[in-house]
Amino acid sequence: MSRDSDAQLPGDEALPGALSESLSAELIAFRRDLHMHPELGNQEFRTTAAIKARLEKAGLEPRVLDTGTGLLCDVGGREGDTRPMLALRADIDALPIPDTKAGVPYRSTVPDRAHACGHDIHTTAVLGAGLVLAELDRQGLLPNPVRLIFQPAEEVLPGGAPDTIASGALEGVGRIIGVHCDPKVDVGRIGLRVGAITSACDRLEVSLDGPGGHTARPHLTTDLVTAASKVATEVPALLARRVDARAGLAVTWGRLEAGHACNVIPQHAELSGTVRCLDLAAWREAPDLVHAAIDEVAGMHGAKTVIDYVRGVPPVVNDAAVIDLLAGAMTARRGSYAIEDTEQSLGGEDFSWYLEQVPGAMARLGVRTPGDTARLDLHRGDFDADEEAITVAVELFTACALLDGNHP
Repeated sequence: MSRDSDAQLPGDEALPGALSESLSAELIAFRRDLHMHPELGNQEFRTTAAIKARLEKAGLEPRVLDTGTGLLCDVGGREGDTRPMLALRADIDALPIPDTKAGVPYRSTVPDRAHACGHDIHTTAVLGAGLVLAELDRQGLLPNPVRLIFQPAEEVLPGGAPDTIASGALEGVGRIIGVHCDPKVDVGRIGLRVGAITSACDRLEVSLDGPGGHTARPHLTTDLVTAASKVATEVPALLARRVDARAGLAVTWGRLEAGHACNVIPQHAELSGTVRCLDLAAWREAPDLVHAAIDEVAGMHGAKTVIDYVRGVPPVVNDAAVIDLLAGAMTARRGSYAIEDTEQSLGGEDFSWYLEQVPGAMARLGVRTPGDTARLDLHRGDFDADEEAITVAVELFTACALLDGNHP
């Protein structure tokens, strides 16, 4: 992968912080170790210990979060330093699915656990950036302090970000950046977008109840199966007429259960699904709108409702100035050709909680080997990443840290 050779810092100085071959090899080994030992949200004790040990070996002073997993670690700065920090965020948890990859030595050794979303790549990249920045700080080349955030439980609604923030992750932070693996983007490239880059995502559980009865006499009772099917089909359609279509508010059901016998109208039915929304303002109104729509449809059929609307995460809304920082950093490292526009995803990401507090942005990190036609996707047991992406992300993060003070 070719790179611009004349990337400059203000003052015509070449941008430092490129990875050595030895560190690159070490980081790949570190990532593979994480990949072989995936841990679920709030259970990442081995992962936390491995990160902590490597940071301490570099002379840094990481602090384990109050929740017992995850860490914070500052690089640069001194006691009493009031300069706002740039935060680099990684998520460290895995998914509860089996690793189905064949022919790789770093396949998961834990049954029904896999790093199938690339969090091992994210974690290794922030660790690598911290090691490089620590060395630059010793050389007097780090202009502003940087905070490394290794966050647990991203995959568990409402995510581990709120607890991480409560542990002091954003104290003294002026901006925050992160990356997310994207198997649709070639390694060596990143995808950027100003504004919302992910969707809001909430969880919805609905219980419907009625007296039950004989299927020969549905007119004498509440036909709960019909009521449940109407909720499943009519609530999404009703919401589509009560919210601006551009907000992208959508209810999608993943489970519907009712009844046990063909001639018995049941007394209980359940539906489970997700609520996704592209717009922050509409997301804030979504619970009331969804409750009203369900009650209205179920009420037409005489069913009583119990609704458990579980707040998940708001959309990740990228700050324009921080996107400029990421673009400048990537241009300095690999040239402007390595940047592409990216679409808004309907996936959820708890990085959004940080952006409720401070400006920031998330970039999509290319992890597809150029020419690969396998079309791997996230949250699949066969997901894997081109490990060159680790080097790309480390150099992106370190360039952002070096250029941060030069961006308004």
